[in-house]
Amino acid sequence: MIGNRTFHRALGFSLVELLLAVSLMSMLLALAYGGLRAATQATEKGQAILDDSNRIRMAHQFVRRQLTQLLPLSFEVDPTEDIRIVFTGESQRIRYVAPMPGYLGFGGPQVQELELVRGEEGMELVLRHALLQGFEDEYLYEREPVLLLDKVASAGFSFLGEDENGEITQWSDRWDDGAILPAAVSFEVEFIEDVYIHWPMLATSVRVNGTNALGDDEGVMSKDYTTTIRELMNKRGKQQ
Repeated sequence: MIGNRTFHRALGFSLVELLLAVSLMSMLLALAYGGLRAATQATEKGQAILDDSNRIRMAHQFVRRQLTQLLPLSFEVDPTEDIRIVFTGESQRIRYVAPMPGYLGFGGPQVQELELVRGEEGMELVLRHALLQGFEDEYLYEREPVLLLDKVASAGFSFLGEDENGEITQWSDRWDDGAILPAAVSFEVEFIEDVYIHWPMLATSVRVNGTNALGDDEGVMSKDYTTTIRELMNKRGKQQ
């Protein structure tokens, strides 16, 4: 009997051995869980960066495309000076006429407004649009705006034009001469900290000469005029 009890005790595990085995198993499971969680977080972060990159790229292409297609068409009349307005520009908002992509609108040129508004996380860039034909200001606000960018920390438009001597001016954050188009438009964006993608420089010249809005038959910029604008845009890019 004594020999049998001794034999069975030799085949079993002591309490200390069981506790050590459980501790080791817990450590291994914790390490495995930590590695799995780290891999999941890395995947989620990578997907977030990819989503941000695609969203920012599409918004950048859309804004650039619209700015290069500005049309010198009037959407309102200034009653104080009896001037037909073709473009209004401030640091936080611009309004202009341009064709729309087919998936967003149809029916000819549309009055479009790009504006920076306060959102849930930082600022947002939104687009409003309405048909130019029979346009009224309230038509821009009949529908929900199209969200182009969010999580914006700071942003602003700036404009390039001519002085009274026909010389290209420096960049300004306000466009006061609504009767003509600016020579070029720039849009700079800084995102909040958890967005890891930078906004590519966006400073584009307007294809149609601004003087065309006043009835000038010359609808294409001169070579010297275009070269000067390009030099100023390149200079702005280096400053950034």
